[in-house]
Amino acid sequence: MTSTPSSESPARRGSMLEAPIARTLVRKTLPVIGGMLAMMTFNLVDAWYIAKLGTVPLAAVSFTFPVVFAVISLAIGLGIGTSAVVGRLLGRGDHDRVARRATDAVLLSLLVGALVTLAGLPSIEGLFSLLGADAALMPYLKAYMGVWYWGAALVIAPRIINSVLRAHGNTLAAGLSMGAAALLNLALDPLLIFGAGPIPAMGVAGAALATVLSWGLMTLGLICQPRLRGLIALRGLTLGALAESWRVLGRIALPAAVTSLFTPVAMALVTRIVADHGHAAVAAFGVGSRLDAIAQIVVLALSMTLSPLVSQNLGAGQFARVRRAIGGCLAFVLVWQLLIWAGLQGLAPWLTARYAEGPEVGEVLRAFIWLVPLGLGAQGVVILSVSSLNALHRPRDAMGLSVVRLFVLFVPLAWLGSRLAGPGGIFAGMLAANLIMAGIAWWRLRAVLARQRPSPAQSRMAGQSESQEQNPSQG
Repeated sequence: MTSTPSSESPARRGSMLEAPIARTLVRKTLPVIGGMLAMMTFNLVDAWYIAKLGTVPLAAVSFTFPVVFAVISLAIGLGIGTSAVVGRLLGRGDHDRVARRATDAVLLSLLVGALVTLAGLPSIEGLFSLLGADAALMPYLKAYMGVWYWGAALVIAPRIINSVLRAHGNTLAAGLSMGAAALLNLALDPLLIFGAGPIPAMGVAGAALATVLSWGLMTLGLICQPRLRGLIALRGLTLGALAESWRVLGRIALPAAVTSLFTPVAMALVTRIVADHGHAAVAAFGVGSRLDAIAQIVVLALSMTLSPLVSQNLGAGQFARVRRAIGGCLAFVLVWQLLIWAGLQGLAPWLTARYAEGPEVGEVLRAFIWLVPLGLGAQGVVILSVSSLNALHRPRDAMGLSVVRLFVLFVPLAWLGSRLAGPGGIFAGMLAANLIMAGIAWWRLRAVLARQRPSPAQSRMAGQSESQEQNPSQG
């Protein structure tokens, strides 16, 4: 049975296709910002409690971050693919296929999680020895990852479920679920790490179990969402249909996952360049990088809500609306990040006094705050361009922009600046890379958007929608 698009589908009457763009994006982005802030507490809370166990356990858990981030990158890539595919089908009104793709994406996430478990458990000692962990850290690594790997599917699946919900425009459920998971982790960490009453002290294994249980209960809560239950279609599942879904999802998910891995690799290379200038430079760079992450929350959240809006309108043939949405978001992030830069300049004396241990660190941190955040608006243009290209089903273009930014411009210019002017030169190189890349990203995105043309049927449907948007009283 083949499904046909419907011009009267619920998706067409939804906010992603007809409501004012700015108001829709603000309403959808705010819950995502809340969820991202909640997720930031996971590692902070774990580190806080694990630090009470001693330096060695904390160092051991720090070694797990690259591995955990690699798994999360797989989940992010699969989530991007899911959102793009489901969103486009929703715009077409192809709801039977929406249910098929959403179900198969969740099944794929469970399979990926199972493969991570099977590959990870027997390789703990070999992998972390390769990463530089010594014999003193290995018992803690085995205790932590021995629990974490068993819950890999529970770490991956909710990210894909959230992508399905976001593709439908439901960001509130995703934001609330992430907030609830963070609160649960906060409550479970001290109980499982240090023990209480009949609960034994589990040390670092308790921290891993708290994370797995929090994500597991988050997954259960999401599955209980009435909207999501209606999207799970196990009836009619066949190997052929499953393979087709995974092929379609993988076309976007695989490049997006690889792209997600590029950023930490590039940052590791830049950190190595900074290290040539001493511990003070590394300390200042570490503080500055954390400030950068906080300063970009709005842009990152916006990239997660712009994507489904673009995908749905792409499917509906509303290309003028796609261009307005993307253009408006790019203009917003340039202004917003300039305001963030100005705010950071005002806070710079306090930040350097609070986080810089000594005048040398303070001097380098002040140079970072002056130069690097000045390019965050340009970096926001790149982030939204990559997100939009994935939503437009152009994952290779998106990956190409990331490769050029990080490995043709960002790392080489940071190295050149290091040779010419020390830490200040590194930060100037990072700024220059973002400014140049913003121009390249905008040029490429404009070229892709210029080639988007609706079919005759889509033109009629889009014209009706545009008329209703401008004259709502006629609807």
